[in-house]
Amino acid sequence: MKITKIDTVFTEEFGSISWVRIHTDSGHIGLGETSHAPRTVTTAIHELFSPILIGENPIDRERLWQRMFRIAEPFGYAGAEFRALSAIDIALWDIAGQAMGEPIYNLLGGMCRDKIRIYNTNSNWGDIRDKEMEWNDPVGLVQSLLDEGITMVKVYYSQLIPDNGWGDFVAQKDLKLALEPLEKIRNRFGDEIDIAHDGWGRWSLPAAIKICQAMDDYDLFWQEEMMRLLNVEAHLRLKQAIRTPIAAAERLIGKWNYREYLEKGALDFVMPDLNWNGGITETKKLAALAETYQTPITLHDFNGPVQVLGSAHISLSVPNMAVQETSRGMYKGWYEKVVDRNVDIRDGYLYPPEGPGLGTALKPEVLDRPDATVMVSDEAAG
Repeated sequence: MKITKIDTVFTEEFGSISWVRIHTDSGHIGLGETSHAPRTVTTAIHELFSPILIGENPIDRERLWQRMFRIAEPFGYAGAEFRALSAIDIALWDIAGQAMGEPIYNLLGGMCRDKIRIYNTNSNWGDIRDKEMEWNDPVGLVQSLLDEGITMVKVYYSQLIPDNGWGDFVAQKDLKLALEPLEKIRNRFGDEIDIAHDGWGRWSLPAAIKICQAMDDYDLFWQEEMMRLLNVEAHLRLKQAIRTPIAAAERLIGKWNYREYLEKGALDFVMPDLNWNGGITETKKLAALAETYQTPITLHDFNGPVQVLGSAHISLSVPNMAVQETSRGMYKGWYEKVVDRNVDIRDGYLYPPEGPGLGTALKPEVLDRPDATVMVSDEAAG
């Protein structure tokens, strides 16, 4: 089997998402995805990687991953190049599963579980207004999640605190703004709901400590990215200063970035983004690395349908998986516009994708949309 063509597509409506399709002479078409700066990412796919992939056997995933990494690494790989590599790697795994007639989780060693608990990250799409409710009606939001069997939610309440532009100062009166919705949720639901909090990398170390210590009393599941992940010693000082576990997170790219955080005990949950972290090949390795430190993994998801479906295969097959992020504003809102098979979420759990490979395909009409940009490569390097 040989790769004959690679095409990419992104649209104005779903502007941050890029899809890649890898075509083979056997008729199998693999689907991959990444997010952010789609013009830059698709340029990297076609300029850097497509010429070395055309004519290659797509089953040789590890060898092709290493070839792509050796191209990306000299330029500081953890950017558009690694996002492009990630999308391609997912598509190669999709082809392998299709060719072998097996879902990807069976190629990864089979299922460790037959479903994985999810949590909801709040987004708005159509009639689903979870993000608005997060701010304006936190009790109503949590009740609506519990009504669907979803027993964990991630919130961003430190965004309610004015940060004076740099995140270095937190006034006590402003800190109360972030605590009020947590207070309402705990007073109404007690321990019925698990709450994770994401700081989106906004805060300096003193501010992060002050916010997290104030939130400790609300028994949060984790604190995620309270600071930018630029200094492992600062992150360790935050962890030592608070009671809540630390999740660190999609801004770390590849096992090399995570290694020092694991070695120094600066995190409690490893949270890679499949679409940024080197695809299935690298994320599976990172899960094994985390397992050696007795540390659970939880996959980031706040992008397109391929991300959550690809994450499902890893979440089902990795022994140290804690919980899987999803967003009902997305899987109920727009995924069915672009793929022929949506993610299977019921009663607060994500179930195995059906069929060989990834378990879904890009709808052909996506490429024909008037707001779509499609690029094609079909020539090998000279």
